Amino acid sequence: MDLKEVRDTVVNADSIEMMNSLPENSVDVIFADPPYNMQLGEMLLRPDNSVVNGVNEEWDSFESLSAYDEYTQKWLSAAKRILKEDGSIWVIGSYHNIFRVGYILQNLGFWILNDVVWNKTNPMPNFKGTRFTNAHETMIWAVKNPKAKYTFNYEAMKALNDDTQMRSIWEIPICTGKERLKNESGEKLHPTQKPEALLYRVLLASTKVGDLVLDPFFGTGTTGAVAKKMGRHFIGIERDAGYVEGARKRIEQIEPMSAEASEYMVKKKMPRVPFGSVLEYGLLQPGDILSDLKGKHFAVIRSDGSIKGCSSEGSIHQVGAAAQNAAACNGWEYWYFKDKSSGNMVCIDNLRQQIREKIYGDL
Repeated sequence: MDLKEVRDTVVNADSIEMMNSLPENSVDVIFADPPYNMQLGEMLLRPDNSVVNGVNEEWDSFESLSAYDEYTQKWLSAAKRILKEDGSIWVIGSYHNIFRVGYILQNLGFWILNDVVWNKTNPMPNFKGTRFTNAHETMIWAVKNPKAKYTFNYEAMKALNDDTQMRSIWEIPICTGKERLKNESGEKLHPTQKPEALLYRVLLASTKVGDLVLDPFFGTGTTGAVAKKMGRHFIGIERDAGYVEGARKRIEQIEPMSAEASEYMVKKKMPRVPFGSVLEYGLLQPGDILSDLKGKHFAVIRSDGSIKGCSSEGSIHQVGAAAQNAAACNGWEYWYFKDKSSGNMVCIDNLRQQIREKIYGDL
């Protein structure tokens, strides 16, 4: 099937059959919210004897765990075939299924990058009082192989988190209020509709503007709605005609961001500068002393650009790591020198920037 026929559409079809009809290596990112196989059994009641509207739909029922495993293997295999070599996949689930999904992912050769915990700030209570309140779901983020050059917008996620490195626990409320799609009776159209805030973070982290995102269990279309808003393309696959209708109406009302608004922070790849260049340009001299900012560790600069500390010698990175008893170190940021004119301690990274400006101009 030609991608142009289904791009930016919701397809009413079986996810496995549909994915098998798409070209290989054609999708940038897959977000999958598969059946959880909850198998709730008896009706769940609140303390006032009103019925809890849980997940009792036919699509979430499987004859056995082995039947669920077989289904999971089939759809994940189909997903892997259409995912680009440098693409990535997100799969969300609860304790009912996520461990089985992770096992099958690894068996199929996927390489797991992170498990991200969606911590629900307003979870449904445990009405029976027999267990802890189930307040989170887990997302597995994976690629096709360990060498995949996948998209990760680190700087954008850091900016989103008030300039603090984003962690793997995301505190986001469940979908409520006007965002929740309702049927004609005023009831939830879908029992597990995901909040747009969750998909916003997923797509900002792992996609670029113009990327193609596929959701094989589209439901009421949260993935498509957020993708359209953020300037990404999408393909939604959903076999329930009622969900398809709700998703299409929802997405039609979405206005994409402007090109300016859809921009995000990207770390600019700067030209490499070897430490020896500092000597060649006369910014420091062999024999000069480097130290860490607190003055605990010292090293002398040698003529070849290596340095020698009290207990080790090598590059600025190697000696810096040894001084801290660490596996690695960015020597440019660790080492300082005493400026002769001001007497202040100056980070050697300032010298690297001076050299870049000399060679490449204003970057």
